[in-house]
Amino acid sequence: MPVAFGEVVFFAVVIALSPFTLIPALFMQFTPRPRATSSAFLAGWVIGIVVPAGTCAALASVVHRPAEGHAWVAWARVVLGSLLILFGLRQWLTRHGRSAPGWMRLLADAGPSRAFRLGLVLSLANPKILLLSAAAGLAVGAAEPTTASGVTALAVFTVCAAGTVALPVVLHVLMGDRVLVPLMKVRRWLESRAAGVMAVVIAAIGVLVLFEGVVRL
Repeated sequence: MPVAFGEVVFFAVVIALSPFTLIPALFMQFTPRPRATSSAFLAGWVIGIVVPAGTCAALASVVHRPAEGHAWVAWARVVLGSLLILFGLRQWLTRHGRSAPGWMRLLADAGPSRAFRLGLVLSLANPKILLLSAAAGLAVGAAEPTTASGVTALAVFTVCAAGTVALPVVLHVLMGDRVLVPLMKVRRWLESRAAGVMAVVIAAIGVLVLFEGVVRL
């Protein structure tokens, strides 16, 4: 079965448009060393989404149970979808009255080394991004791809998921400080609506992942 690139890209776009992706990527442009800091954050972010996606893709393609038709992959989708729905509901119910998260305060004067660590933490240790990356990996591995198609699918996923982290870096290089005013407006808009937007997105993705898992059982 060929790799479902549409499904992989879908998960990647959700990650790319997540406030957890966009807000820190924009914050990095206002640090003392924006280019070096944002590049380091991008490196950490890429590692943080590639590791779970690649691990789940490898597991789904290596573990083979002919009699059960990869039933564990379907159950994994059910679990991932259920967790995403729960995270989305929890975030929606607690969206009001939230103070700025601790990681956001750490971004203000971040240097390259701290930015790299934050990139890892906000992707690899963030359950929402982690679950979406894992779901993308399962979609790749469950298709039983060739090595070339599997690597290509993971590369497409990585480029799409990290695209919005890389974009502010490129814009800053091309436009200089002129880009800071529009980026600041976007950042403030996201900060005021991040919790609600992310709650809806996570819950919607959870429903889709859960549905796919149930259908394949």
